[in-house]
Amino acid sequence: MQRIFNFILNNKNAFLYVVLLFFCLVVTIRSHSYHQSRFFNSSKWLTGTILSAQTAITDYFHLREENQRLVKENEQLRLQLFNDGNLKTQDEVPSGAFEVINARIIKNTYASPRNYITLNKGETDGIEQDMGVITPLGVLGIVENTSAGYATVQSVLNTKSNINAKIRNTNYFGSLIWDGMDYDVVQLVDIPRSASVTVGDTITTGAMSSIFPENIPIGVIKKYDLNQNQSSYTIQVDLFNDMANIKNVYIIRNKDRQEILELQNSTNAN
Repeated sequence: MQRIFNFILNNKNAFLYVVLLFFCLVVTIRSHSYHQSRFFNSSKWLTGTILSAQTAITDYFHLREENQRLVKENEQLRLQLFNDGNLKTQDEVPSGAFEVINARIIKNTYASPRNYITLNKGETDGIEQDMGVITPLGVLGIVENTSAGYATVQSVLNTKSNINAKIRNTNYFGSLIWDGMDYDVVQLVDIPRSASVTVGDTITTGAMSSIFPENIPIGVIKKYDLNQNQSSYTIQVDLFNDMANIKNVYIIRNKDRQEILELQNSTNAN
């Protein structure tokens, strides 16, 4: 307590100056309308600034919640899209062949010949091998391995990747592969020479896949050349996805896939 008294006594002049300054300000503001106006305008500006900052901080901490809401909303819209618009209400599960599960990327590689992506969902969330994975912009890859809580995805930027793809609005399809060069360009091969190919055309998933629904975007034609036999095109495709900057994804399950594969295997065995 003695220290407090000593501090006040040692700084009595400064305290007196502050008290007198405050007193003068109060007298000046109360006796002059101009000063009153300036004071209240300044206080309103300060209050507005504080409230704006408070709102910005509150909005920031609600971003995650809002982002999750949008992801769920997009999941429902994709369910409707992949199942021919059979969705009637937001909470209804469509009766079509495809299911959609949202997930987040926790690890992503794109600079090696065989790139993989790790997701934060696994077997307990219904994730299985050979499910398709997409983003809001297009195809990302195919689930390769799963554990209880996680899954790894073979990226389209993997030299082992092979996805059925076609030129949009045509029936010309081929295989989407990656030559291991540019992380934003993949190759569509085995497109017959009779196909009409134009730079800027969109490439999508084909109807021959039991993993992806048809017509999911992949990218646009950058350039193309005939192969050595001059019988088909090798097409360079600029990906819609920025493979170095991805967070939220959607996993697609084709409920009819096992039945399709069993039928095809039975046919091939005959």
